[in-house]
Amino acid sequence: MTEGWCGDDYLILFEQDALSLEQAYGLTAALPGYHLVGLRGWDDFIVEDGAGARFTVPTVPLLARYLKPYTIPKTKPEPDDRIGGRIKWYITPIIFGGDPNLGKNVRWVTVDEHAQLVQWWKKKYHQVKRDCDGTPAA
Repeated sequence: MTEGWCGDDYLILFEQDALSLEQAYGLTAALPGYHLVGLRGWDDFIVEDGAGARFTVPTVPLLARYLKPYTIPKTKPEPDDRIGGRIKWYITPIIFGGDPNLGKNVRWVTVDEHAQLVQWWKKKYHQVKRDCDGTPAA
């Protein structure tokens, strides 16, 4: 993994770990045809389609309608020893009304914990969506 600051964005590029993390995050089921590249700013995955175009998409709810074109900066990310190896996680994700500011709603997690949290909250999102309007959250 390569991680660090590129301007105002903190990037984590998964590189050789991307394939196994793609499975752990459930990316293939959520976004068929896309492959995991990394994280941008902790909140968004960086994904790549079959043609090599890159996009960001929120980790929760991880829906295709939120894909936005993205270009990874050419400069190498500058490591930050204070946060290296950890991912910022909103205890209550923003899509569920969580506070986006640093404070009581933020905790730092490992990549493995992050994958588990993303999976749990994605399932919760789809459950709430079905319960509220009776339709899947596609």
